[in-house]
Amino acid sequence: MPRKILIVATVAVVATLPALLSISCRPGTAPGGYHQGDDQGNPTPGTDGADGSGASAGQTSGEETDAMTQEAGVDTERSWETFEKPSDDSLRETLTPLQYKVTQKEGTERPFRNDFWDNHEEGIYVDVVSGEPLFSSRDKFESGTGWPSFTRPLEQDNIVTRKDRSLFMSRTEVRSKHADSHLGHVFPDGPAPTGLRYCMNSASLRFIPVAELEAEGYGEYASLFEDE
Repeated sequence: MPRKILIVATVAVVATLPALLSISCRPGTAPGGYHQGDDQGNPTPGTDGADGSGASAGQTSGEETDAMTQEAGVDTERSWETFEKPSDDSLRETLTPLQYKVTQKEGTERPFRNDFWDNHEEGIYVDVVSGEPLFSSRDKFESGTGWPSFTRPLEQDNIVTRKDRSLFMSRTEVRSKHADSHLGHVFPDGPAPTGLRYCMNSASLRFIPVAELEAEGYGEYASLFEDE
């Protein structure tokens, strides 16, 4: 490669570093901003809710999501402990395109355009693939990022973290233990009592309201929401 071309290419790469290094799931991110990161450092395109409900395109909730999780093997109490991950073809069939992209390809949904960023109902959040319990609404807080954020996991044993050095930065990725789903990232800038901020993708989660915990096989967690 001629020296002039090499110098120009090097300058172009160096010039992009400040923008890349500024990317983070940080409080105060405006709608349409960026959080955990897709391949281009931009919000995942084509995921705006088409019906004005705020739900991401290709993402489902409620009965449809319940049915998909049942097909993935979540149909008995604590079944996640013996969960065997389905084949990739099966996951493509049972998950929506957005759920598949986020959980299996480390994608990122759009901020403020997902199911749970502003959900204030009491209950627990489980892995959309395996059903393993991950977070509680009691540990959820308003981070200002447009993604559901928690101070700590409901079941630490169901959480796996690993270093993510993509996009010229070092972050800590969060994955589920049994399904190995990509969930999001954890940052050391959260509120008390942990000082941590688990910044998650709604597409990786299924929400179980308190009233449905027993019927869904999560009755052991009902006591967490009893009035003190």
